[in-house]
Amino acid sequence: MLYAFICTDKPGEGLVLRSQNRDKHLAYLDSLGDVMKSAGPFMSEDGLEPRGSLVIVEADSLAAAREIAANDPYAIAGVFESVDIRPWKWLFGAPDGVS
Repeated sequence: MLYAFICTDKPGEGLVLRSQNRDKHLAYLDSLGDVMKSAGPFMSEDGLEPRGSLVIVEADSLAAAREIAANDPYAIAGVFESVDIRPWKWLFGAPDGVS
């Protein structure tokens, strides 16, 4: 099953923590291999600053998805004010073999 992580950065300090931990975060997402389906930042209205993240993973259960989210270096560093994890169905534009 697919899960979407809807992450909102902490105001102010989230941006600083994000920049300090970006390389570790990207390496972590890359290490997930085929589990990682899509990811990217939510941006400020002017498109200049990240304000959160959308991460989509495949996991066997909600508990497994929560573990993936909790091990993200951004989560460990305290970048996020909140993380909402929801089961998600890729309806349009899904790569072959993803449903």
